Amino acid sequence: MRYEDIIPESYTQTYSRQGNKIVRKYRCTSGARDGRVVANPATCNAPINVKASQRLKITKRKGATQMKVKASKTKAYSPGSKRLSGVQRIRPRTTKRKTS
Repeated sequence: MRYEDIIPESYTQTYSRQGNKIVRKYRCTSGARDGRVVANPATCNAPINVKASQRLKITKRKGATQMKVKASKTKAYSPGSKRLSGVQRIRPRTTKRKTS
């Protein structure tokens, strides 16, 4: 019996850009990193580094608009992004149930 047989997977496989290349990554489906795309599936359940997350929030606050403009240009014109859209499968969104 393997580890995967006992513990249900807390990630799904996806693809991402790294420069102009397409690489395989994983989307976390549970835990604190739910919905985040990570390079290693073990990262989904790793403890969160609070100091690093606070620093990233400050950085994003400073240059969020500039980051959005650059990202939208890259996604529209980069050859890697165009290839990625063909490779990436469309996943059905899961809806959270209301508990009564």
